[in-house]
Amino acid sequence: MEKKLLRSPQQSHEYTDSEFAEMILNHALVQFKREKLLKEIDLTLTEGNKDLFLQLTEELKKIS
Repeated sequence: MEKKLLRSPQQSHEYTDSEFAEMILNHALVQFKREKLLKEIDLTLTEGNKDLFLQLTEELKKIS
């Protein structure tokens, strides 16, 4: 016998308010991290810190 939950979405493309809010927050967090990394990368270029530049660009690749 199949059990149905009261609050389960009827179709997979429907999101609850909390799921939608979580998606927005996750997107904002990724954008914030991306902007922070880009600023840090610019600083490493100014300072000529190749090792840190390579490390930060790898981090940027992972979140992009």
